[in-house]
Amino acid sequence: MEAKTIKLTVNGCKHELNTAPNTTLLRALRDQLGYSEVKNGCESGDCGACTVIMDGKAVNSCMVLIWQADGSEITTVSGLGDVNHPHPIQQAFADSGASQCGYCTPGMVMSTYALLEENPHPTEEEIRIGLSGNLCRCTGYGQIIEAIQQAAEVMNPTGGQK
Repeated sequence: MEAKTIKLTVNGCKHELNTAPNTTLLRALRDQLGYSEVKNGCESGDCGACTVIMDGKAVNSCMVLIWQADGSEITTVSGLGDVNHPHPIQQAFADSGASQCGYCTPGMVMSTYALLEENPHPTEEEIRIGLSGNLCRCTGYGQIIEAIQQAAEVMNPTGGQK
């Protein structure tokens, strides 16, 4: 397949790459651009480990062909914050013990970000629905739900649950 020039912005950094049009966003981010925080779980859209924000929406990057992301703004978990300046969601996950092996955590954090952007004070049921595309084999989800509730309160302290 003939390579195509793709332009995208990842975590505020502009990138241009030549790649085959059947390359997934996941492979481009990890293999060509070095964003190893985007995890490769299933490559079939079932686990959510590769979740990123593309143009304001959470997407499984394994299911997006790179040409579909041409011109897009992409945010990965490292685009939210870092160890020295964590995003409130990242801090809440750490404080609540919401990760054990940590493999699913970047995708969980990004799905949480998308959920809280759309619904600043979700109910527990809405959180479960919001995370339905993310699998964790370690935690049992209790601490994850607690972390999301904590992050919602920190990010939007004056709101209330619906």
